[in-house]
Order: sequence, then C-alpha cells, then structure tokens
Amino acid sequence: MSTELRRLRNYIGGEFRDAADGRTTEVVNPATGEAYATAPLSGQADVDAAMAAAAEAFPGWRDTTPAERQKALLKIADAFEERAEELIAAEVENTGKPVGLTRTEEIPPMVDQIRFFAGAARMLEGRSAGEYMEGLTSIVRREPVGVCAQVAPWNYPMMMAVWKFAPAIAAGNTVVLKPSDTTPASTVLIAEILGSILPKGVFNVICGDRDTGRMMVEHPVPAMASITGSVRAGMSVAESASKDLKRVHLELGGKAPVVVFEDTDIAKAVEDISVAGFFNAGQDCTAATRVLVHESIHDEFVSALAKAAADTKTGMPDDEDVLFGPLNNPNQLKQVEGFIERLPAHARVEAGGKRVGEQGFFYAPTVVSGLKQDDEIIQKEVFGPVITVQSFTDEDQAVEYANGVEYALASSVWTKDHSRAMRMSKKLDFGCVWINTHIPLVAEMPHGGFKKSGYGKDLSAYGFDDYTRIKHVMTSLDA
Repeated sequence: MSTELRRLRNYIGGEFRDAADGRTTEVVNPATGEAYATAPLSGQADVDAAMAAAAEAFPGWRDTTPAERQKALLKIADAFEERAEELIAAEVENTGKPVGLTRTEEIPPMVDQIRFFAGAARMLEGRSAGEYMEGLTSIVRREPVGVCAQVAPWNYPMMMAVWKFAPAIAAGNTVVLKPSDTTPASTVLIAEILGSILPKGVFNVICGDRDTGRMMVEHPVPAMASITGSVRAGMSVAESASKDLKRVHLELGGKAPVVVFEDTDIAKAVEDISVAGFFNAGQDCTAATRVLVHESIHDEFVSALAKAAADTKTGMPDDEDVLFGPLNNPNQLKQVEGFIERLPAHARVEAGGKRVGEQGFFYAPTVVSGLKQDDEIIQKEVFGPVITVQSFTDEDQAVEYANGVEYALASSVWTKDHSRAMRMSKKLDFGCVWINTHIPLVAEMPHGGFKKSGYGKDLSAYGFDDYTRIKHVMTSLDA
C-alpha cells in the first residue's frame, strides 16, 4: 500500500504555487531512505516570476524605515519560537537529525540571529558628514543592494535560510531563496511564517536543482548572488555572476585543522574535538575533522579519540542517546565510503570506517591515523563523520600542515601556553581561529573564510554590511 506524498510548493509574490510546467522531484527522508514529499522542479518561468515579484516589492521595502524592518524581524523571531515544534519536525524530516539536538542547538541560535539582525537594521554604519573641500559637504549613504538571489545548502537548511534572509531583509533588500533539492521542507515552512509578516514579494522561495540555482544567478534582475555550498558550486556561481558583474557572497568548503600541543588536557580535548568532529555527521564546513597532534602525545591521543568514536552513537531522530543522524543523501554516503575505500596502505582505521545498518544513510563515527600531508583524505573535504589524525614535531611544522590545504574557513589551537596560542592565531590562515574550543558561533562575530572557502561574511555587522552598498553624496554650501 503506497503512502500519498505531501506536496511542497514554491512561494512567489505572497502565493504558494506549483512549478509552471508541473515538474516535481521526490524528497527523501535520509533516516529511512523513503520519499515523504514532492517539491517543484522550478524552471525559467518560475525563476522569472520570483524575480519579478522581488523586484516589484523592492522599492517599497527599501523605503521602509529601519524601525519598521526591525519590528518585522522581531515578529519573525517570535513566530519561530511559537512554531518551533513545527520547524523541528520539518527539519528532522529534511535531514534525519536528532529531535532533541535540533530543538536545543538550532532553534535558539536561529531566533537569536534574527533578533541580532533586527537590531543591526537600526545600526547602519556611516562616516560623519564633513567638509573635505571648501564650500562642499560630503555624506555617505549606506543602501540596500536590491534583489538578492540566495542558495542554501542541505547540511543546515533551516539555519542557513536564516543566515541568508535575515541580514538581507534587515538591510532593505528583497530575497529569492532556493533550498537544496534534498531539503526543501523547512524552507517552505519558513516561507509560510515570513509570508504572514512581510509584504508580498519581499521573501520568495523556489525549489529546484542546480539548474534552477544557475538560472537564478544568471538572471538579470538580482544585484547579488549568495551561496553556501561546495567549492565547485561557488566557482560556478562566481563565473556566472561575472557576466553581468553581480555582487557575490560565497561560503564554501572547509577542512579545519585542530592543532593539539603537548601541554593540552588530552581527556578534555578529545571530548570536545570528537563532538565538534562528529556533530551533524561531520556535515559542517567548520567541523573538527583534521587533527594535528604533537608527536609526544600522538599515540595516547589517538587511542583516546578512537575510544570516544566507538562510544559515540548515530541513529534515528527520536533516539535521545545519539549525537548525530544520517548523511543527507545516497550520493553523500557514497562519497564518504569512497574516501575510506581509497585510503593508502600507510593509513590506519582506528574506529568505524563502515556504514551502519541498511536503512537510511548512516555511517559510523570514524578515526583514521597514520596519514601524510598529501593524502587525498587530508587534502579534500569528506563532509562526513570522519576525523583524521596526523603527527607534528614542532610549531613550524604544525603551521605548515595546518595551512597546507586549499581551504581556509576555520581552525583551532589547543594549548595552555597563551603566547603560543597568540602566535598560532596570527599564523593560521583561516577566517576563524578557536583556542581550546572548536565550533561555537555567536551572532555578533563574523563567519567566513579565505582561499577556496570563499569570501564575504555571515553573521555579525560585517555580514550585514555585505548586503549594503555605499554612496557618496556631496552638496554645495553656496547654493
């Protein structure tokens, strides 16, 4: 007996609608491997309609006062709290994440981030007016850029939607947001929530695949394209956007080094690093996946980390004892399995290294040691519950290994030596350096990387500024 699939729909100009040509894709729950919904496979007509709605709404939203935008965002934050259980249910079905951790680790930060940007709406930074030429006064205006085409990823579909729309809307822009084709459910629910608060056309959601995203970026209407995704996707967006000089905001892959010195409290470091590496099945650009350990404590650290991995559980969303759920989709499971299958002979799998069960896309917490700097699993992003361990001899080699990848998003240093921590924070070529911790984020501080991890910042006043443009106005005092 077949179960009828729920129908998800685009949200354009204040209305829910199917794709213009009626095409759909099935949406699969990664914990079960079974389809639970269909979503529109949006084409050019849908992209055109969404961009037209956002463009029509832009002048009115641009001209609202910061106080009005703040009030709307505060209402959105309150609505997220009131409908938290609905959001959790949609996200869990999207991703297979543990219910309890989604409730405690995602809803509160999302609400806080929306409220932060509500405050940022009234704190537009600008230089004071002044006479820099006799008889003329200059002022600087900070304005919204216009319509923003945004593409969110599947690892944190709900939270990344917030990171996209909150600063853009706070600054006075309008938005067309596309969730990943594997995780549209929570974003469609977000559209329903925002649609009850914002004017029509300010926030639009279209579902679809990478071709849909490409059409959005290539469309002539948006002034800015923002994507969180893979390096490959980011490079494609940058290339497409260059054709008409759109602004581009890219938050891409990561391969975070975790540098552990000999004076570290091993038990405490292992506990924190294992959580930061395995949380969300390692599907996090900032995950603590690449551990560099001083040679004097290497063996002891690897043994403790392997035990921590063996004690870490993955399982179904309603199991309160699990740290993480499944990988997001069968392609991602295949990718993680491929990295382990292709390990060189000198590598050692200390824990895990295999799929868990036959239902869904679960993979065991895995620790791999004995690796060299040029090994594939060191150089490329696995995006799964896999932590690698390398040994280093001194501070210079630690820096060489840490910086010796193409990514530059996040990193951490573990030591009791304050001077060493400060030296390392200067030398590490990453957008974030944590000291004796790994992965906490706060709304007030910027998140973003260098090199092939992209450019532009999420969160913070810097993230807000990315969604604005600067205009110089000069007036004669003699007129």
